[in-house]
Amino acid sequence: MKVPMNLKTIRAASLAVLVLVLGNPALAQEWPNRPVRIVVPYTPGTGQDTIARTLAPRLAEKFGQPFVIENRPGASGNIGMEAVAKAPPDGYTLLMTASTVVLNPLLYKDLGWDPYRDLAPVANVTNGFLALVVNNNVKASNVREFIELLKAQPGKLSYSSTGVGTPQHLSGELFKSATGTFMLHVPYRGSAGAITGVIGGEVEAMFMPVHSALPQAQQRRLKILGVINDRRVAVAPDVPTIQEAGGPKLDASVWYPLYAPAKTPLDVINRLSAAISDILRQKEVAESLDKQGLTVAYLDPAGLASLMRKESARWGAVVKEKNLKGE
Repeated sequence: MKVPMNLKTIRAASLAVLVLVLGNPALAQEWPNRPVRIVVPYTPGTGQDTIARTLAPRLAEKFGQPFVIENRPGASGNIGMEAVAKAPPDGYTLLMTASTVVLNPLLYKDLGWDPYRDLAPVANVTNGFLALVVNNNVKASNVREFIELLKAQPGKLSYSSTGVGTPQHLSGELFKSATGTFMLHVPYRGSAGAITGVIGGEVEAMFMPVHSALPQAQQRRLKILGVINDRRVAVAPDVPTIQEAGGPKLDASVWYPLYAPAKTPLDVINRLSAAISDILRQKEVAESLDKQGLTVAYLDPAGLASLMRKESARWGAVVKEKNLKGE
């Protein structure tokens, strides 16, 4: 025998369904039904920007909506990252960034955002590698000679970076610790200034992304002494590792992840992550990234979350040892 529902029960059930639908954009309407914004918190031409512009048209093809790049540089990436952390969690704002996402909270107080609380991991996309470069006036042709020069002239040489707490900065501090040497850190507001600084002789050295260093070296505007990696990178097979060139064994690769704001529907996160995995398996995509010195290194949301914790602990020790603080 069927029991009729009274009017009060029907209204309560309808209200519950309405709240559920309105509270979850993924249920209210099919995602995406309008353009998706990918915020890059650095200037055009950086590794993050290159990756975003590689992914965007392919994501647009898969999902049938434009994926639009928005560069929002400044404050070592904090401006763009905070903008995404505070964006609506509806799947229409994404963040393409670098390992600074866990480095900046180690260096800056009161950021106003937290990567673990405010961002949802989507996927790690690639890893990139840094090279130790020096200007042409530096009397060193390999890493061993550069270390000897630093020890002979303590405090006389300097290195540039794209800002306090960036991978370029922390790689320099790691190198100093591993070699027992000292160089003055000179932070610039972006990659263009930091690169110009070393080429023009304002500073002697820089830990520069391989894809940025190669064309400069080919034009004989600077010298590449070695790559920070445990093996040579495909885009620069003739360039030795730091260890091969007479230096210590260093691990300081840069990883490039994609995030959404926290509380973005899990279905959206999983669909995006799966799409990125498919795109990165395309031969032409891997080859294109490889030419930029970027190696495909896909991780799903759980894998990226694990990488974040691991890297935060590792670099946190360096920050504490050096007593580093963001400016």
